[in-house]
Amino acid sequence: MKSVIISTILLLAISSQQVFSTTKPTARQVIEQIKSHLTCSWNQETVDTFKSGNPDDEVTGIAVGMFADMATLRKAVANKCNLVIVHEPTFYNHLDNTEPLKNDPVFQQKLAYINQHKLIIFRFHDHWHQTVPDGIYVGMISKLGWEPNQDDKSMKFFKFEEQTVGSFAQKLQKKLKGSQLRIVGDPNMKFTKVALAVGAPGSQSHISLLNSQSTELLVAGEASEWETYQYVLDASMLGLKKAAIFTGHIPSEEAGMEYCASWLKTFMKDVPVVFLESETVYQPTK
Repeated sequence: MKSVIISTILLLAISSQQVFSTTKPTARQVIEQIKSHLTCSWNQETVDTFKSGNPDDEVTGIAVGMFADMATLRKAVANKCNLVIVHEPTFYNHLDNTEPLKNDPVFQQKLAYINQHKLIIFRFHDHWHQTVPDGIYVGMISKLGWEPNQDDKSMKFFKFEEQTVGSFAQKLQKKLKGSQLRIVGDPNMKFTKVALAVGAPGSQSHISLLNSQSTELLVAGEASEWETYQYVLDASMLGLKKAAIFTGHIPSEEAGMEYCASWLKTFMKDVPVVFLESETVYQPTK
């Protein structure tokens, strides 16, 4: 009799373990896992929040990318991923304020698609930059192959063999396939010192980097043409050794989100994680 009872208990224990092991984490639990693996504390005021869906739904898969645009959302659905983690806004403004868009047909149709497929969208911007080292810079420097060229631990200053801005831009173009580079300043200027500014940190950040003795060439994501562009042009025309290459916002940060997907895989073992590359935003004229 005792052996029967013991066997029954063991079977129940094994059964309960199997049920537990097949339980998927909720989206909220995934984000809590992310928080626990960052080096920075979580800010109360942040854009890193859920933008749609029920955070308490179980996660079938995690799609990681730059934008939750329609192309990415459709790919997420095709990959059976209901949690979409992206770096940038979903609804066309920094705070994802949807009030001005409530009667907009694009917003309405996009939201309908999100709701239809029960997609949970989470923005991961502030803290991916704030963790040490900055996840976006880690991914970008690795993609560019600039690790041996780092001048210090800031991940912003680099030294290269002397070459022209134009020849450097051609090499950069090959590594950033979807980018259409813009050179500001003299493409024939020779340089050795480079500063990297991913995304769009603003003209004051760009100018501060350009003012550094460690910078001759600024490689940046994007900027207003009436700010950083004009500063670099004036510097060049005044005979100062300054130039800039603008890659576009997405090419300057996307490898950082590809790295984010790899990073997530190191501790999210219960659900599949996929990286979804952004499609080209605009087409060049022929």
